Amino acid sequence: MTQLDAHWQQRQQPSPKNSQQDQRSRYQRDKARVLHSAAFRRLQSKTQVLGSGLNDFHRTRLTHSIEAAQIGSGINAQLRVRYPQLAPLFDDQLIEALCLAHDIGHPPYGHGGEVALNYMMRQHGGFEGNAQTLRILAKLEPYTELHGMNLTRRTLLGVLKYPLLQSDLRRNNLPPATANGQFLATSQWLPAKAVYDDDRDIRDWILAPLSDSDRHRFLTAKPTACAERHGRSQHKSLDCTIMELADDIAYSVHDLEDAIVLGIISHEQWQQQVVEPLVQQGELSLSATELNSLSTQLFATEHHRRKKAIGALVNGFVTAIEVVHLDDFQQPLLAFRAQLPQPQQRLLDALKQFVSRNVIQHSSVQRLEFKGQQVVMALFAALASEPQRLLPENTRHKWQQAVAEGHTGQRVISDYLSGMTDDFAARLHGNLFAGTNYLTDF
Repeated sequence: MTQLDAHWQQRQQPSPKNSQQDQRSRYQRDKARVLHSAAFRRLQSKTQVLGSGLNDFHRTRLTHSIEAAQIGSGINAQLRVRYPQLAPLFDDQLIEALCLAHDIGHPPYGHGGEVALNYMMRQHGGFEGNAQTLRILAKLEPYTELHGMNLTRRTLLGVLKYPLLQSDLRRNNLPPATANGQFLATSQWLPAKAVYDDDRDIRDWILAPLSDSDRHRFLTAKPTACAERHGRSQHKSLDCTIMELADDIAYSVHDLEDAIVLGIISHEQWQQQVVEPLVQQGELSLSATELNSLSTQLFATEHHRRKKAIGALVNGFVTAIEVVHLDDFQQPLLAFRAQLPQPQQRLLDALKQFVSRNVIQHSSVQRLEFKGQQVVMALFAALASEPQRLLPENTRHKWQQAVAEGHTGQRVISDYLSGMTDDFAARLHGNLFAGTNYLTDF
């Protein structure tokens, strides 16, 4: 039976005495803080894949996060039965908190907004959605004055997908800045997946209970960094790997369902790009007959048949997940990792690539992303030009405080912009520049 040190249930700010009678577990309270946060509510109007204003059927980041949480608790249920000796490690409330929180740092307009903010912050520490999630949870969300939602150390470890710092991983040679009037080359400004250097204190507090050897290994980068390419971190906690699997399954399967219902993809495309290549590769988690039957159900006109196929896909992934042990770590939260066996991982990768190729890269989605990218860059430039005039009072006070402490204040503007919904950003852009909604014709 695996027990964890009590340090993992600690918070940065100790709980007040009047909350000590609360009968909920610490992770139940973490989940509640996420659910009741403004950052979580804003996900209802943030782009997942398809724009939030295109119709009223498809997923938003909010519904995606809820579905990921349900899948995450399902993974835990399977792992408790399969690995009874590790059962104390699989806490449903914790995993649901992680899945609900994992996307709250993503800015308006999805990937387009992220790249735009990373470009505008290129001289000020960069921008990355996962790093922003950690920042919101541990610093920005006003549940406490200084420590955000004041979540437990283990919960923060679970959202720490990329534990190294931007300065550790960011490429040395950044592209030249775009000239006025030129559009941003998105592929050149993809963010490094890493914690902001400004938030090193949070990262270090999370990792404080680790032994020196565990900390050193956990903060080891993959040997891929070079002057022209960002580096990548190597390790995640057990909780983080479960959350990431739940996220991948929810994203791949449910965005596939949206695309089928909305008529963005066809049965023929599915057969040519997914079924036939998988059958040719062999070593499938499904037989060719089962895969073809599943395909027929996915594209059936009867909704209940499609739902049955979607459920079968999710169930197939969830029940296949296994836990592997890494001898390199002493801390159980780092020594175990959840993963899919290769046949199921190949199928999941095929789904992700299919959705990316035919949905995310679809011209209508890319045009909306492009427009959103221009909105975010224009707003940042305007707010940074006259922050004391254009920022709302509370944000202006934060900007003034940052400048008084010797900072540029750009991170405050980035925090403000990244927290906006798609609709709010469009309205603000219209108010500042055009007098009309910038995206009304899309």
